[in-house]
Amino acid sequence: MDVGIGLPAAIPGVSGASAIKWAQKAETGPFASVGLVDRLVYPNFEPLITLAAVAGAAQRIRLATTVRLAPLTNPGMLANQAASLDALSGGRLTLGLGVSGREEDYLAAPAPFKTHGRGFDEQLETMKRICAGGPAGENAGAIGASPVRDGGPVLLIGANSPRAMARVGKWGDGFIAGDGEPDMAKQSYDAARQSREDAGREGEPRLAAGAYFALDDDAKSTGSENIMRYYGEPFGPMISEGLPDSVDAFKELISGFSDAGCDELILWPTVTDLDQVERLTELI
Repeated sequence: MDVGIGLPAAIPGVSGASAIKWAQKAETGPFASVGLVDRLVYPNFEPLITLAAVAGAAQRIRLATTVRLAPLTNPGMLANQAASLDALSGGRLTLGLGVSGREEDYLAAPAPFKTHGRGFDEQLETMKRICAGGPAGENAGAIGASPVRDGGPVLLIGANSPRAMARVGKWGDGFIAGDGEPDMAKQSYDAARQSREDAGREGEPRLAAGAYFALDDDAKSTGSENIMRYYGEPFGPMISEGLPDSVDAFKELISGFSDAGCDELILWPTVTDLDQVERLTELI
């Protein structure tokens, strides 16, 4: 199982320079990719712009959105941005896409909230065609850079509903679980494989997951506060309580995802301290 590391770009107060240094330090370690989460109504950096900056500062490590809230941007623009980042980085982009359950994000965009699921289906169909180098529509030609990889950037679908799983089979190269629980991820992975089989597609889907970390007591205390600020009720307490509180618990988390069949676990930070990258490197 590969291990990736998140960027602290969603933690209030982090500087752009600090996020870049975090990525550069991660590139010297055992990490397969750097990724970051996404919100709109929050003081965080936009994922694709942040990863574009990282692409110029780190030459090896893969770049992942885990996940980008797709319905907040129209499909042509988002496909162009993704194709550009993938080309500029030499094909290093893993494009994780999902939807937001926060209505305020849609109000701020603005974008339709009540129909965002159906809109996401239509968006995925359009984006897959554009990112593969096809036309934008009947009366429009190709958009953006030519694909580095056949079919465009690696596409992971987030969320756990039956409808989301159908998207994995129809459009995705894989699935990303974001609940931080290996047992629940395993159930989702089984559903993702079944979705791909039902869609008549050969091969195994790429199976990823995300989980938060905070290494040492001070980091856990501050990290729990940041998680509560980011998620609020009811998810904040559940996520903060699940933060590994010992080396053994952390190693158990990693082995649990490996046993569940995860291909890559991306560990999201909860504090901005650069020494968290060093501590995580030692554990990995």
